[in-house]
Amino acid sequence: MAKIRTALIGCGRIALSKHVDAALSNSEKVEIVSVCDVIKERAERIADTLESRGARRPEITTSSQHIFNRYDIDAVIVATPSGTHYEISMLAMSHGKSVLVEKPMALSTHHMNDMINTARSRNLKLGVCFQNRFNPPVQELRKKIESGEFGQIFHGVISVRWNRNESYYRQAKWRGTWKEDGGVLMNQCTHGIDLLQWMLGGKVRRVMGLIKNLNHNYIEAEDLGVGIVEFHNGSVGLIEGTSNTFPENLEEVLTIFGKKGTVKIGGLAANRIEVWRFENENTHPYMKLPDPETVYGSGHIALYRDFFNSLEADKEPCITGEEGRKAVDIVLGMYLSSLTGEWVEFPFHFSTEQMGDMNKSGH
Repeated sequence: MAKIRTALIGCGRIALSKHVDAALSNSEKVEIVSVCDVIKERAERIADTLESRGARRPEITTSSQHIFNRYDIDAVIVATPSGTHYEISMLAMSHGKSVLVEKPMALSTHHMNDMINTARSRNLKLGVCFQNRFNPPVQELRKKIESGEFGQIFHGVISVRWNRNESYYRQAKWRGTWKEDGGVLMNQCTHGIDLLQWMLGGKVRRVMGLIKNLNHNYIEAEDLGVGIVEFHNGSVGLIEGTSNTFPENLEEVLTIFGKKGTVKIGGLAANRIEVWRFENENTHPYMKLPDPETVYGSGHIALYRDFFNSLEADKEPCITGEEGRKAVDIVLGMYLSSLTGEWVEFPFHFSTEQMGDMNKSGH
């Protein structure tokens, strides 16, 4: 079968460190034929890396519209700043191209609706980069949940305890802004929140949230977020996210408590089983896995394989737009709750831009 001709839009850190590897590791299915960034040198760096590792050198462009106008490109990878995901994804789909977009897929409930509806109406695939679902320990936990071996699941906790210092935010003006990003919950914690909601049942009834900026007075958004998520099935999720961990990243820990089982997945990025307790089962081989080199982990390779398989077979990817929006909805609900001091019932409509508007008005 012919390779799926693909363009990469956004050639920054995540593209260089993970998307290149993912594409090359799935080279039997996908070929990056064009790379695009508003800073040409970044696109050239990606092209150089692909070529040096044995791939055909892709076209280099600073115009995403040029990519959309190419009839021979079937899919687009969107790895641009968060606040641009919606516009670029919508333009790509309006030109008939399937989209795999980095998290968060958008920063507004209305925008996520638009993206999902456009993909459906045009019979295109829309996938979201929540690659940690493919972590081997996470997959093992999911199997236990799907098999029913947990019994009733009571509650779960996600704790993301990382460090983001001033130099991180100074690297890019969009980081930490309400219009283009959000804070630690939206940027750093959505992976963990996605895992939490996936394990606890997915359908949220209501959320309560509190956010604070305790240590980053040079950004608009939060560096600490805590919340409660109540699901329709009765289970409860607890969320703790901070970018204030001294002096460096500490851990991302997901713990699930059920009637017949307890599992704790920790490590730097939810990559190692720390507790595995079921009847007559108290250990697991994945307790000795090493930490990944970065908090991104290595799940992009499996994520790419799944997404491009979905294009080949005309089936749904594992993380559709409908799935990819769930963690963002929870974060947006926490933001809204932090303003009102009340529970936020689902569904609702909100965007990170409204946080900035309300803060300016002195809410």
